[in-house]
Amino acid sequence: MPVLDVSQLNVVIAILGAFILLYGFIAVKIKTAWYLGEALPAVVIGIMLGPIAAKFIDAERFGAASPNQQDAITLGMCRIVIGVQLVIAGYQLPKRFAQLRWKELLILLIPVMTLMWLCTTACIVLTIPNLTFVAALVIGSCVTCTDPILSQAIAKGPFADKYVPRPLREIISAEAGANDGFGFPFLMLAVYLIRYANVPGAGSHNEGEAAASEAESALVELERRSEEEVGRLGGGIGLVFRDWILETWLYIVLMSVAYGMVVGFMSMFALKYALKKKWVDSESYVLYPTAMGLFIVGTCGALGTDDLLACFVAGNCLNWDGKYLEEVEARHDEVNSCVDVLLNFGGFMYIGTIIPWDQFNRPETGITYFRLFALGFLVLLLRRIPAIFAAYKFMPNVVKSWKEALFMGYFGPIGIGAVFYVEHTKHLFPELGEGDPEETSLVRNMVPTVYFLVLFSIVVHGLSIPLLNWVYTFTGVPPIQDDGVVMHRRSMAPLPINAEPVKGSRSRYTQYNRFSRPVFTQTELSSLGSVESDKVYLDPRRAPEFKGGNFV
Repeated sequence: MPVLDVSQLNVVIAILGAFILLYGFIAVKIKTAWYLGEALPAVVIGIMLGPIAAKFIDAERFGAASPNQQDAITLGMCRIVIGVQLVIAGYQLPKRFAQLRWKELLILLIPVMTLMWLCTTACIVLTIPNLTFVAALVIGSCVTCTDPILSQAIAKGPFADKYVPRPLREIISAEAGANDGFGFPFLMLAVYLIRYANVPGAGSHNEGEAAASEAESALVELERRSEEEVGRLGGGIGLVFRDWILETWLYIVLMSVAYGMVVGFMSMFALKYALKKKWVDSESYVLYPTAMGLFIVGTCGALGTDDLLACFVAGNCLNWDGKYLEEVEARHDEVNSCVDVLLNFGGFMYIGTIIPWDQFNRPETGITYFRLFALGFLVLLLRRIPAIFAAYKFMPNVVKSWKEALFMGYFGPIGIGAVFYVEHTKHLFPELGEGDPEETSLVRNMVPTVYFLVLFSIVVHGLSIPLLNWVYTFTGVPPIQDDGVVMHRRSMAPLPINAEPVKGSRSRYTQYNRFSRPVFTQTELSSLGSVESDKVYLDPRRAPEFKGGNFV
């Protein structure tokens, strides 16, 4: 006899499928008329169907419904979604991009990120009570990085195709990919400053006992924490810099870079050899970045190193000679774009279901909606814009004016990357109430603070693009019409946002300002005549040299 099985698995699969179907039905309208991406609609649907409203989706009821399983599910989801998309973002950059733009990336990853970290910390200190400066440094490090997923949507979306210069789009994409994994030095420095601080009675929280009993309990607590590597251990500034240099910089950061380079270059050479021997089929070839992302996330997780940074480095190295992107474009690959969209839908819908609404207004702890909104606007204005304005003149090749600097500074969204960092940080401190006052205040405040900033950024940045498009249209700002590429329309798909049909042809159109596109010198353009997409190299640094009227 049939039995109605309304399990969480069936509900989640049905809702995700229904959302993708309905979104896809009007996707062109959403993306090219309203200029909304996948993130904001997915989060809204997650909120509506999550525990706060319809109660259809609840991570605490997934699977075996183990206590506190939501934290582990959230961390794992973030690693997979970000890791796979960072590999895709890495290989979609021009060949040898890290070598070409090493100075700009270095500026963005060290001085700019440091200023962002300190400015964000100052905003948190001003608005969130009962936090020490070092505890605010921990929370600030969670939201310092620009979100790689939301930034890719900004750098590669229809609005960017129409109005944002290509060098700026490339550096936004590369910075977001690199700095999300580069946030560990900032986080771990703040964590070590708390962990190894020489505070009297570190690890002890029972002040009513006699001195001997207190010392004994503190010793037991310290031994337990030493084994688990959480909370206050004591030891002084020497241990702070010892662990920061050896564990964070050498093992977590540099090892992940080296591991990503090894996997990326080995994959590049292996695929070239397999392609030459005709061993690899089209499906396996275009799915390689997704598989590589999953492999790196799993192996780096087992090794305890930075899987996010390794994924981005591996993706960049996979296309180091430009051949991989050239080949997938020649195969008209849409697989990785579909994987990207699917991960966005699932990831942001899940984020919408786990937002801790009950923690956003707790006057007894100092957290209120007024304080959180004040923090959101302060972070929007002060987290990134001052740092970019201070540095953009040192990056004239990618940021050419103060208007571009303002665009780059404003659009530094906070998203799934911040959720990953706050969930990871939970494992570095004792449970709520088990630490000293500084640790307890940090653990109590970091989750609502970070999740509110994520929600605030998704909404504000998600609505800023359509508003900015309206302003540009109203004021008559012309679209970028550089480097048009003649493309063949192979289906009934509508024209891209910054394209126009070729006169006298029903199947061809000219597309301008593509993220991946040919850019030739004027001499080469005059020699080539019309540039056909079937023959074109999508990036000048991947194209063969043009000599004597021929490619060599």
